[in-house]
Amino acid sequence: MVTAFRWLLRIFAALVLVMVTSIALAYYFAARSLPNYNATYRIDGITAPVEIVRDTADVPHIFGRTDADVFEALGFAHAQDRLWQMVMLRRTVQGSLSEVFGLETVKTDELMRTLDLYGLATRSVAAQDDRTRAALAAYAKGVNAWIEVVNAQSRGRGAPEFFLFRNEISYWQPADSVAILKLMALRSTAQAEAEVMRARLSVLSETWPRDLMPDVPGPGVAALPPYAALVPGVKRSYAALGESADPFWPLPRFASAGASNAWAAAPARSAAGGSLLANDPHLDFSAPSLWYLARLELASGGVIGATIPGIPAVLAGRNARFGWGISAAWVDDQDLRMEEVNPADPGRYRTSDGWKPFATRASIIEVKDAQPITVTLRRTDNGPVLPDDAYDVGSVTPPGHVAALSWTALDPADASMTSAIRLMQAGSIAEGIAAGEGFVAPAQNVTMADQTGIAMATFGAIPARDAATLGQGRLPALGWMPANRWQGRQPYAGNPRFLNPAGGIVGNTNNKIADGAFPHHVSFTWGDTQRVQRWTRLMQEREVHTRESFIAAQLDTVSPAARTILPLIAADLWFTGEAAPAGTPERLRQRALEVLAEWDGDMNEHLPEPLIYAAWVRALQSRLIRDELGPLADSFTHIEPLFIERVFRDIDGAARWCDVMQSAATESCTDIARMALDDALLELSERYGPNVESWRWGDAHQATQDHPVLGRMPVLKWIVNIRQSTSGGDHTLDRGLTAGTGPEPYLNVNGAGYRGVYDFADPDSSVFVISTGQSGHPLSRHYDDLSALWRRGEYAPMSLDPALARAGATGITRLDPTGG
Repeated sequence: MVTAFRWLLRIFAALVLVMVTSIALAYYFAARSLPNYNATYRIDGITAPVEIVRDTADVPHIFGRTDADVFEALGFAHAQDRLWQMVMLRRTVQGSLSEVFGLETVKTDELMRTLDLYGLATRSVAAQDDRTRAALAAYAKGVNAWIEVVNAQSRGRGAPEFFLFRNEISYWQPADSVAILKLMALRSTAQAEAEVMRARLSVLSETWPRDLMPDVPGPGVAALPPYAALVPGVKRSYAALGESADPFWPLPRFASAGASNAWAAAPARSAAGGSLLANDPHLDFSAPSLWYLARLELASGGVIGATIPGIPAVLAGRNARFGWGISAAWVDDQDLRMEEVNPADPGRYRTSDGWKPFATRASIIEVKDAQPITVTLRRTDNGPVLPDDAYDVGSVTPPGHVAALSWTALDPADASMTSAIRLMQAGSIAEGIAAGEGFVAPAQNVTMADQTGIAMATFGAIPARDAATLGQGRLPALGWMPANRWQGRQPYAGNPRFLNPAGGIVGNTNNKIADGAFPHHVSFTWGDTQRVQRWTRLMQEREVHTRESFIAAQLDTVSPAARTILPLIAADLWFTGEAAPAGTPERLRQRALEVLAEWDGDMNEHLPEPLIYAAWVRALQSRLIRDELGPLADSFTHIEPLFIERVFRDIDGAARWCDVMQSAATESCTDIARMALDDALLELSERYGPNVESWRWGDAHQATQDHPVLGRMPVLKWIVNIRQSTSGGDHTLDRGLTAGTGPEPYLNVNGAGYRGVYDFADPDSSVFVISTGQSGHPLSRHYDDLSALWRRGEYAPMSLDPALARAGATGITRLDPTGG
């Protein structure tokens, strides 16, 4: 017995030793890729010594003799901190993820090769001006210089992830940066998905699109014909839209496509007498954040703000004289075309001049641990032919047809990168507006401020449509009809523009900004109808604003949707009925209504009311639509406040949604509201216990800043994922979009990854922050250090003072010419 015990003890000790040794070795090799911020490197390409001064927030301040040297150093810094992220962005747009991840990402690769964004980016490099091509080339040299350092000094393969996955890293090319900007355009638009959903609904009922996808309040839009009248032969389907489990799937769902806030106040509306500007673009959360803070000292002066690793431009920020913020413009930049295939020759499609061959090419997708897959890519005059699962176009494609996509970003002469670099070097609003001339995609409302004024202009190509276009671009249309084809693009001078408005305030929350009649309408589908209400009130309740009031507005968590919807759905439930016994569902309902009656709509993480409200309206919308839509109801993952309001105000007879089709009784809206509240309270009680007062919105509404790959792996996910209790909700200025699906539907999955507030009365008092940290390395102390500030609503200094950067430097990297 003693001998057996000794052997068991020895085996246990050996296992512990092996485990400790394995962990130590893993840590050693992973830590090898942590960059040394106090090192000196000799690299090719630069003309004189360059310094990368990192402040306490790990923001690099880059000082060099020439602009080319500075851009090269930016590429070096990006690669030091975010090499894995950059390589994954490039692989996504190239359609080569399956070489690393296998069969899971084949659909993404097929889609990206169908769109050919990388090929278009390669051709677009020649469309940039000389200064931009020089910046792209210098930036690529900087990225490649760090790759060479990693190889020469065995720097842990550049990132820990490369130990677990394929680690070949090809050198960076100028086209890579242009391609990533095009990928951002793809992630920022969901107009095609809106067409598909509208078509699906109209086939089932002509009135359903009007209720479930209502027009933004304002001047009316002419009624559309049902989709079946435009494209005959489409089958009725109640199936939900397809979902992809691929973490790199680039097509956003409608609720998470391009969201953001940006606003500015003129000097006359500023307490300190200088213009003010606030900006917080919203994207899906990830670890690390997509955003990376940087300061560049260029010949035109210093510029500081938010960059995206892989792109050599400050995309939102300021210089000493001029600041700008970006918000998704929701331009209707995509149209789906149904192309009729020749039944006698599937290699041809119908045009107005007869049958024409598809432009085709074969593409081979290399797949890890599997045989290569060959896909045949087809293109028509209207654009690339999409796979059926892209936007779920297969569900609205009639037999004998294929779906092609017209999209502004499919432009081989796209000069958006030139516009971005010109914008960050502008010295005035006039120069900023001029910089937008060549911008194509992603379409953005650019809010601007200089020392004397404010403005907002829509950057991006707006398609020129024929006034006779069937469906007005809101529904897929037959591709062979000349009236349905684009006629080029509208002139930039005609884009929406607001210059020094009389009220001294300008801004955008993705709300409707233009009212032109079709085809000069900009869009029929907008990203916000709620946040703009709260923003308008906050801007108008003060005569003058300060940096602090702009910060308060940026962090505001009051939901105008809750303030509108709750009085409607609870009108006949509040303070009714006899007191119910403790422990009964009726008593739980009464207690929930009691706390909601005293709630002001603040989606505060410490309160139970936001959780009750969110669960109630989610259950309510499901009850209203599921009996009609069946499984298709699953595709409506987030509540549509205008739909709820239409139903409970019985606009155009919308109260009919309250009656359950399959039941013999006639249910009222009060009945459905009560049943939905009971559904919600049962769900919450099972998860959080029966005590309403102990429920917290923040427990359910955690920000999911997860690593796209490692964050799904056992054990590793506890190291790389950043989860935080957060306030806000789907319709608050401090937006925290809920997941809407899955076992945790209230998780915060999309919001302000970057926040900046700029004060031109004292520019160096400006502030900014990102939602994670600057480093993409999980072992770095800068992996999540800024997330604590972000969660608390705090910021880091945004100064262009070189002395201040050097005084608080945590590291100074020096780049010397190889011949120096």
